[in-house]
Amino acid sequence: MKLVDFYHRAVEFGMEADPRGKSEVLDELKAEKERYNELNKKEKERFDKEKLSNPYADTRILNGSNKTEVKSIMVGVDIEIGELLLAERLRELGKGPDLVVAHHPEGRALVIFHEVMGMQAGILNKFGVPINVAESLLNERIKEVERRLMPINYNRTVDAARILGIPFMCVHTPADNNVVSYLQAIFDREKPKRVKDIIDMLSDIPEYKDAVGDGYMPRILIGDGQRRAGKVFVDMTGGTEGSKKVFERLSQAGVGTIVGMHLTEEHKKEAEKHHINVVIAGHISSDALGINLLLDKIIDKEEIEIFACSGFRRIEASERKPRPL
Repeated sequence: MKLVDFYHRAVEFGMEADPRGKSEVLDELKAEKERYNELNKKEKERFDKEKLSNPYADTRILNGSNKTEVKSIMVGVDIEIGELLLAERLRELGKGPDLVVAHHPEGRALVIFHEVMGMQAGILNKFGVPINVAESLLNERIKEVERRLMPINYNRTVDAARILGIPFMCVHTPADNNVVSYLQAIFDREKPKRVKDIIDMLSDIPEYKDAVGDGYMPRILIGDGQRRAGKVFVDMTGGTEGSKKVFERLSQAGVGTIVGMHLTEEHKKEAEKHHINVVIAGHISSDALGINLLLDKIIDKEEIEIFACSGFRRIEASERKPRPL
């Protein structure tokens, strides 16, 4: 498989698993093309043309030729200079990898990753929050995240990959979309009655079982095991946490329990105030599940060796229960 094929498959399978629905994603791409066509010549030269076919700003090829033949991949939740040096050492030993893939964004994909947060409005709308309200609440939060990213030295890891000559890319939202679609399908099908039932369902999934073994099991952050779960909302995609003001609207829309990767203290207080149960499935374990589900689709029957590192362990589809319909 060529590097560019891996990238295109990641984006395509991310779109197919997008909780907004693929038709809404395609509408977004169409609108982006219309905006591009209205730009003048200089504006078009500055425009990131990847946006015309890839709706996820946090997923990009960061270094290397599109034509690179990929037979082995190092994959990690976070890839920084240390992991790249490990990859270089493996290459010195003749073991590969041909490509290094980070989950969390680096380089230009990091400095603009706030752009994917807009998708949260469509997701909230699916759960009963009026679209105008969702967009208004998110706008302030997106600007806040953008300001936070402005001073960072975003290209350090990419520069190291360039110096070492290592093909490097990151795949964030497509993997997160896959973990959301997978877990939401489970909860929609099984309809857990109580919050403790959600914990039991999560603990049957290999990535979360691993976390239990490490002492970091899924846990109830707000509520208790005997409380009724109500409508379950899996909130694990869209870049990072959205507006803390959205919990009131979700409660009014009938959401009883949120299952997430993590929650800040400010967000926790707001969710608590509006009587929403919150289950924290786990950040790294949820990322690992999303990466594994995506790799299952990208690799399919290809013979590609995986070097798992930085919080990730490769678990293939054959090692988990059949994915719910």
